[in-house]
Amino acid sequence: MNVSFYFHFFLLTQVADLETLGQGGEEMGGLCRPLQASMVWLAVLLLLLGETVNTAQEFDPYRVLGLTKTAGQAEVKKVYKRLVREWHPDKNNDPGAEDMFIKITKSYEILGNVERRANYDRYGQMEENKQGQHQQGFNRHFHNSFYFDESFFNFPRSGRDFSDSKYLLDHAGFNSKVLPDSFKRPYLIKITSEWCFACVHIEPVWREAVQELEPLGVGIGIVDIGYERRLANQLGVHRTPSILGVVNGRVTVFHYSVVREHLRQFVEDLLPQRLVEKVTDKNYVSFLGSWHVENNPSVLLFDQVPAVPLLYKLTAFAFKDYVRFGYVDQGLTETSRLLHQFNINSYAPTMLLFKENTEQPADIIQAKGMKRQIMEEFVSNNKYLCVPRLVNQHLFDELCPIKQFHRRRKYCVLLITGEEPGFVPGNQAFLTFASSNTKDVLRFTYVYQRQQQPLCQALLHNQAPLFAQVVILERRSPGGKAVYRSVIGGWNGSDDDKTRLHEQLELLQRDPSYLSYDATLPELNNELSPMFLIQWINAAYDYFLQIYDDLLFSNWREMMPILSLIFSALFILFGTPPPLYSPSSLLSPHPASRPPKKDFVEVTELTNITYISNLVKLRPGHINVVLVLTDASKNALLRKYAKEVFSFSGTQTLHFSFLNADKHSQWMPSLLESCPTAARGDEYSSPFSGRPRDFTGHVLALNGHKKYFCLFRPVFTGDTDTGGESSSSSSSSFDEGSRRKATSLEVHHKLDRLGLWMERLMEGTLPRHSVPGWPGLDTTSPSSSPAPQN
Repeated sequence: MNVSFYFHFFLLTQVADLETLGQGGEEMGGLCRPLQASMVWLAVLLLLLGETVNTAQEFDPYRVLGLTKTAGQAEVKKVYKRLVREWHPDKNNDPGAEDMFIKITKSYEILGNVERRANYDRYGQMEENKQGQHQQGFNRHFHNSFYFDESFFNFPRSGRDFSDSKYLLDHAGFNSKVLPDSFKRPYLIKITSEWCFACVHIEPVWREAVQELEPLGVGIGIVDIGYERRLANQLGVHRTPSILGVVNGRVTVFHYSVVREHLRQFVEDLLPQRLVEKVTDKNYVSFLGSWHVENNPSVLLFDQVPAVPLLYKLTAFAFKDYVRFGYVDQGLTETSRLLHQFNINSYAPTMLLFKENTEQPADIIQAKGMKRQIMEEFVSNNKYLCVPRLVNQHLFDELCPIKQFHRRRKYCVLLITGEEPGFVPGNQAFLTFASSNTKDVLRFTYVYQRQQQPLCQALLHNQAPLFAQVVILERRSPGGKAVYRSVIGGWNGSDDDKTRLHEQLELLQRDPSYLSYDATLPELNNELSPMFLIQWINAAYDYFLQIYDDLLFSNWREMMPILSLIFSALFILFGTPPPLYSPSSLLSPHPASRPPKKDFVEVTELTNITYISNLVKLRPGHINVVLVLTDASKNALLRKYAKEVFSFSGTQTLHFSFLNADKHSQWMPSLLESCPTAARGDEYSSPFSGRPRDFTGHVLALNGHKKYFCLFRPVFTGDTDTGGESSSSSSSSFDEGSRRKATSLEVHHKLDRLGLWMERLMEGTLPRHSVPGWPGLDTTSPSSSPAPQN
């Protein structure tokens, strides 16, 4: 017998004692009856509390699944699948199989989710499990014993009901499903938490709104802020209850009183403006005739209510990229001609769909109870024109899909034409031909040669036709591979052209190999893409609306990211002092370099006096950037060198020097020979090979403390080794001839890429060459200057 039995026995004993006390109280004139009733209810409440505590203590998801707290997520999933198959009530005849199956499922709900598992490990028993255990254990046990129901006590329950579980959202589901789907339908999301008493008050209104809006096509979601902190931070919501709307990936907070009419109006306000155009006798001709420009069919809804129904707006939003929507109010006198022309029945809503023929609708539906499924199926079956124009790659992929199976071939009959008036008769004849050939395997389309030149050049072999051409093609691979064949004789819309095209299509049906030419089709140009300025204006408009909304309702916490972005941009534009960079440094600024404190670069020559202090005993963390030059190239290279490193001269850990190769000709060879990884190929020869070497324009970043260097190789300008004759000359004669050949213009181009190399040096991405020690600085010329030069 367990603790729960003794606890129940004790409480029932107390209830019996209280009943005895009540009987004795009757002998005392009924003075104890109020005390009797209060104490009986107190005992019952203690009994319920004991059962809840006992159930909570018994439930341990790790023990149910037979796992330890160190088990990984893969192991949890594996054990869960095995136990579910073992304890499924349909397969296990054990009387406790159903209870065990429920426990296994609840345990996996906690341990299978990383965030919930972390919360359980940190805080212990989950509130959701307490509630679930209480409902399952308490209702079953006490209902059988005392015939009580949970509504008997009318206790306030959690803000999340069991029926809401299908609407629960997590961070991954919101970003993978809700955000992409919000471009087709709006979402209404409730933010709640466990034991949110304020959520109880809005629950009836929320249920009514869900029952009304969900059948219309509005997406519903619920976020438990206690479990989904990451999603709550992404949404910018930190209090419960809250209601959000999501449309086109943008989150809007509901700020008004929670009334069903307000929630409905909130959803309508989320939708973009001008989704549905009001159509009357004055503008219906231009509305239906816009198919040529919009490249979309048009739908007219006739109804007697003055305002556009929300169901129709939601359908228009779902198909806004494919169909234009108009609304006709039958109660207006300005629509009488429309009603008479199309013979509209005024007793039921009517939808007419028009394509290229604006005098006769291509399809029609009429029903008193217009449902969302009926409207969406009606529009979905007619969302393309008879002969649509290919205006972007997405439309090309939908109209002419890639072949997947042999029996699901899709041939695209493409008319390559022009926008000039001379092409209009041929285009109209092609439309007439397509309207009489409505086979599912064929899709008739057209393009303007001027708008889609890459595609036309690939199919016409860079020929500019004088008249329209018809090409039959089949796409074979996502990479653009396609087979095609052009119709002989071009296309001008004559009867002979129609007969010839019909014969070739019939031949293609019998023999798919008739398409004997292959080509790689380029991606189509997007003719309908808005300009960058328009996109920027629309985005700025949305941000200003959000700022105004947040200011109006003092929603400072949600407004802080936008305000921070605005003030940061203003500070960058107007709050920073004028830069001290030279014009060349503006081309390659580096975020780690400081602005120069001087308007010049201090460059020191490496000599016997400065060599020890500037390299050998250089402080830790400091780097000396050394340029190698000669007497002939000194002036040109120093000017270019100072220009390239000027933007980095404000960094206190960088020092700038130069080394005269005429005075210290053996220093560079000695350094490279001590580090073979720095040399490549035959560029740097052995000192015993007899070949001369020229290191003019090389730059080294020397770290004297850690004994490594980074090497910059100059841009080749043609002023170095010239052939076999120089190899037979002495080193001095070669250097003299090389210096005579190199002009100042050629030499200074050696450092053209030094600025990029300096950026990589500051980033720490340059290869480092270690050396055992620094070679001595031998002076080979008696005229070397012992003093540093600035």
